[in-house]
Amino acid sequence: MLPQQFIDSTRQLFGDERFERYLRSFDEEAPVSIRLHPLKTKDMEVVGGEPVPWCRHAYYLPQRPVFTMDPLLHAGCYYVQEAASMFLDEALKQMHNAYVNHQPGAIRPLTTLDLCAAPGGKSTLLRAALPPDCVLYSNEPIRNRANILAENVQKWGAPRHIVTNNYPRDYRASKLTFDIILCDVPCSGEGMFRKDAATIGEWSPQNVEKCWRLQREIVDDAWACLNDGGLLIYSTCTFNTKENEENIRYFLEHYDAQVVPIATRLEWNITGSLLPGFNEPVYRFIPGITRSEGLFLCVLQKSSPASHHGKQRLNIIAQTPDEPNAYPQAELTYQQAMAYLRHEALTLSADTPHGVVEVCFQGHPLGLAKNIGTRANNLYPKEWKIKTTHIPTEYEAILRNT
Repeated sequence: MLPQQFIDSTRQLFGDERFERYLRSFDEEAPVSIRLHPLKTKDMEVVGGEPVPWCRHAYYLPQRPVFTMDPLLHAGCYYVQEAASMFLDEALKQMHNAYVNHQPGAIRPLTTLDLCAAPGGKSTLLRAALPPDCVLYSNEPIRNRANILAENVQKWGAPRHIVTNNYPRDYRASKLTFDIILCDVPCSGEGMFRKDAATIGEWSPQNVEKCWRLQREIVDDAWACLNDGGLLIYSTCTFNTKENEENIRYFLEHYDAQVVPIATRLEWNITGSLLPGFNEPVYRFIPGITRSEGLFLCVLQKSSPASHHGKQRLNIIAQTPDEPNAYPQAELTYQQAMAYLRHEALTLSADTPHGVVEVCFQGHPLGLAKNIGTRANNLYPKEWKIKTTHIPTEYEAILRNT
């Protein structure tokens, strides 16, 4: 049951008609969507998929499969991501032109930071959407969440991607500056109530107050790291104006910033500003109105130069290589692939070279194993292993070759 204080405040914010549509969404099945790795899935199609209109390579699925049982998920061929979060792709397409136009003649690669990145959905989207020579830092302050982020980044497997475990103030204290910074800030989570019922019990007006204050602190640190002309993407998965429009208004009043508009289509049913008297272009996704869960997003561009505050080193916990491994490859059956992902020993085909090999499923690498002939020792990271004991005898494909 939704908290009464949330019902009262959100009905007033949305208006009766919009709020009733939102309430009806709780009786509907939440949409399931995935985003493909554009380089790994060139010759694949999504079984029964319908394109997500605001994101390249993204699809709604007709039903929710058991993703854990698909080796191609673990090979980084696709990422399971909520559809509204993928609006970042449309924003990036348009924002890149805004930045380039502000930097005529600039030829150096872009530098990008995802400051609150776990579990990694928006980071892997950034990596896929930005130019290949861009360097991307993905950061998460909480260590166990940073480990999950590192796992997902390494499975996605794109080069020039660095994972760090630092607080925003540590980035401010470093000498690093960035052209694009994503602040997908911690929030009260109102937009996730349908998807994750546990977030309902965590909501309170006090938590809303705590969140908008923390969000301003995070953006203040991020703004100091942003280059002249740089772009800051601010996003939450909540509805209230305190964490959204009122924060954007605060940033415009306190920083040398302007809002960058994003062109959208009417049929996407994106809601603009809900704060009276505030008419800057902002983008709010509401379940029951958009085919998604909740999201708020706004893009700010900086006019004043970045400042430098010291030389503090960052805590790097993972970094993807610029070049792929050059190990021999060994193809696995579905049953072998699932055994490998459970960190079990394997027996490879007799013609497999001895030593370290890269084991693959349908040609897509899953990880490494050391073949000693009679068996192959499993080198898949133990902390990544799947724990399910039931492996289906038949493989139900989410992607298929064309």
